[in-house]
Amino acid sequence: MIKLIVTDMDGTLLNDKHEIHPDFWEIEEALAEKDIFLAVASGRQYYNLESNFSRIKNRMIFFAENGTHVVHKGKELYVNPLDSEAAIKFIRIGREIKDVQLVLCGKESAYVESKDEKFINEISKYYKRLKYVEDLTSVKDTILKVTICDWAGVEENSYHSFKEFEKDYKVAIAARIFIDITSLSANKGNAIKEVQEKLNISPEETLVFGDYLNDLEMMQNAKYSYAMKNAHTEILDISTHVTEFDNNENGVLRTIRSLGLLENKELKEVIR
Repeated sequence: MIKLIVTDMDGTLLNDKHEIHPDFWEIEEALAEKDIFLAVASGRQYYNLESNFSRIKNRMIFFAENGTHVVHKGKELYVNPLDSEAAIKFIRIGREIKDVQLVLCGKESAYVESKDEKFINEISKYYKRLKYVEDLTSVKDTILKVTICDWAGVEENSYHSFKEFEKDYKVAIAARIFIDITSLSANKGNAIKEVQEKLNISPEETLVFGDYLNDLEMMQNAKYSYAMKNAHTEILDISTHVTEFDNNENGVLRTIRSLGLLENKELKEVIR
């Protein structure tokens, strides 16, 4: 019996316009009535997620900042910070790369040292609390991650400058133009594992949806892992299932309906 459903946001639950399908609210309520948690796991900031789901925030689980900050019913369940000296090192490297701008993600706010309009418009989709500072290395906050915004494409450009740090830090390609750098143990999968233990939920009772490389560990920590039809090839390869519909076709909610979870049926094995 499924007790926990976790879905990524961008490219997964949301369409390409970053919209939540209207059916979400009815389906979440029906799942809640059956004591099934529907949670979101995202590179987005907690305050952004809380705002998007404000009407149900008192029963949601938010796996924010790629699993570094987890909140349930307004209570902080888990924090996995990034060493501030490491964050400063990554900021200084990022400053030297062409076409790159930086976001320093703290527990209280996200911080930028650029006022570029294109950059601010893009990252404002993911950060509700966002502050401009003259120098990111001077920020005093609990640091969760450093985000690289690379207009040239991270796999083609900036990733090569951070790849050498993968032994000691988690360097996750979160989207075509974003890299998220966190502590080595910080990822959506480890955060979900922590919550599973706190709520007495097993991987066999967990269903997840994802589309990009920052979802990798999450997909490996649930018996039922669904890659979106539009997912990165590596996510398609490691998942146990693939959705019939992509994120623009409401693939997550249509899959939940198809599995019979709203009709008190056991989750059926689906042949990929």
